[in-house]
Amino acid sequence: MTEISKAAPIFVKNSVIMKKLITLSTVLSVVFMFTSFTSDTTENNIIIDKTEKSKDGKTIVAIAAGNQNFSTLIAAVKAAGLVKTLNSQGPFTVFAPVNDAFGKLPKGTIPSLLKTENKRTLTAVLTYHVVKGKFIAADVVKAIKANNGKFTITTVQGGKLVASMSGANVILTDTKGNTSKIILADVDASNGVIHAIDTVVMP
Repeated sequence: MTEISKAAPIFVKNSVIMKKLITLSTVLSVVFMFTSFTSDTTENNIIIDKTEKSKDGKTIVAIAAGNQNFSTLIAAVKAAGLVKTLNSQGPFTVFAPVNDAFGKLPKGTIPSLLKTENKRTLTAVLTYHVVKGKFIAADVVKAIKANNGKFTITTVQGGKLVASMSGANVILTDTKGNTSKIILADVDASNGVIHAIDTVVMP
């Protein structure tokens, strides 16, 4: 994934102050959605503690393991043998499915993926949710807007995800055309950042 530069500051000129204030208000509404770290409830009534940051040096795995909404993800990461990798220096950007996201998969999918003989498939699915480098929400939004509304992301697995906007929401589209919405962004970790998503994406 190409590194995304930081967004330039917004300047308001006196001669067009009302027009610029309207534009600024729209931008801030998007940025606020992705940068708030107070406790929040998603549309599926999933409570995620957004105050848990990396002040004590917690890695991506440690933060996810400390949140019950990522228990299925952590079980999968352990079964795939990816704990050491996601505890390494990185940095990584992880699009982390919450438990309800895994619950949307066909019945029996998770137990099957967790079997030893399916470790390679499980690893491919999980690494499809990981990107090398640390990309906060503002970087992603800027890249989408700079690329005519769609930005292609290369994952650690090697497959592609396409990021786009639907209103104020960032949407990820996988290679099969399935979509997932970022429901919580910018959970900071010592070795990267987590963005929680509501649907598992597939390579």
